[in-house]
Amino acid sequence: MYSSFNFKQKENDAQQYYWWKEAFNKNELKTISDGIQALKEQKASTVGGGEDDIRSSKVRWIPQNSNWWWLYEKLHNLVTEANNTAWKFDLHAMPEQIQYTEYYATEKGHYTWHQDIGPGMLSKRKVSITVQLSDPKDYEGGDLQLWQGGNYEDNSFITAYKGAGSVFTFPSYMMHRVTPVTKGIRRSFVLWVGGSHYK
Repeated sequence: MYSSFNFKQKENDAQQYYWWKEAFNKNELKTISDGIQALKEQKASTVGGGEDDIRSSKVRWIPQNSNWWWLYEKLHNLVTEANNTAWKFDLHAMPEQIQYTEYYATEKGHYTWHQDIGPGMLSKRKVSITVQLSDPKDYEGGDLQLWQGGNYEDNSFITAYKGAGSVFTFPSYMMHRVTPVTKGIRRSFVLWVGGSHYK
């Protein structure tokens, strides 16, 4: 007699996203903006070392220290809520630093379709978090878009809300992009949560 070899486990929606309209208030956004100025700026890169046709932006890395611990703690609480509601992944740690990013219209700022997972450290990413810092009146273009599968030519993807203080989360394996900024500067930051590879 053969066993069905079924393993009992909870179901989830593996292509779902989760977001908040006003997760950060004006005082918190100002604290972040003021603190960022002391951090070193550098040109953004990709794992594959792509040129500007793949990604064009400037980044700063927010350290995990006492000055910024409130921010990491807040993101931890937000991603815990999102994960418990939508995916129920095994999340263990936030081993990476927050990446603050600026996309300049003058430099055709953008990031083409990509995933946040990859080899090495990137294999431990499970949930991606994006926090919008700019007011949508300060720039044009720069849409964060998430592809949930289907016919790409039918524009079957989600465009994230652009209000300052909003937070958008999704599984790190999902394809997403930032469309070209055509006016002004788009400011945001991202963090990846996981701690171990998918299993």
